[in-house]
Amino acid sequence: MFSDNKESQPAVLKPLNAADPADFKTIYAETMQMLYKISYRIVNDEEAAEDLAHDSLIKANEKRLTFPTINDAKYWLIRVVKNASLNYVKRKNRERKAYQKALYEDRRTVQSGETELLAAESIQRTKEALDKLPPKLREVIVLKEYSDLNYKEIGKVVGITEGNVKVRIFRARKLLEELLGGDDVFLPNG
Repeated sequence: MFSDNKESQPAVLKPLNAADPADFKTIYAETMQMLYKISYRIVNDEEAAEDLAHDSLIKANEKRLTFPTINDAKYWLIRVVKNASLNYVKRKNRERKAYQKALYEDRRTVQSGETELLAAESIQRTKEALDKLPPKLREVIVLKEYSDLNYKEIGKVVGITEGNVKVRIFRARKLLEELLGGDDVFLPNG
């Protein structure tokens, strides 16, 4: 039942350096099939399992790890491939859930008649308030809020300094808040 056949047992007595080509070949031969099987049982995907097993071996090589025995190499590689496989499954589940959510998420928004009415009234009140602003303030606030220009660009358009633009926008917002009565304004979502 038990044999003393040296071929069935790896005869590695010296430490194995994963960066050394001969030692790496030994580590690969002794562990690759086992690492693949472990990974496959976790990820249930042949290509991914093979990639993860190879990646764990490459990690040992890149880190230039030295293992006292082949068993130490096996234990370390098993931990690496197991963790990588579990992370792979978690990532795939997150991707699947994100895909499902994006694919099946209802993008329609239903507004009630009341919401539409309040939004229309708010837009009308805002337009009236903007008309009441002095021309210099109205000009900069319209450029900022409706043209998506930055302060520097507004300054170039209007012919004033960036600092002056900031002051005018601040004053315009303050005056609009007073004209609209802050608490009474309906702001639609989006």
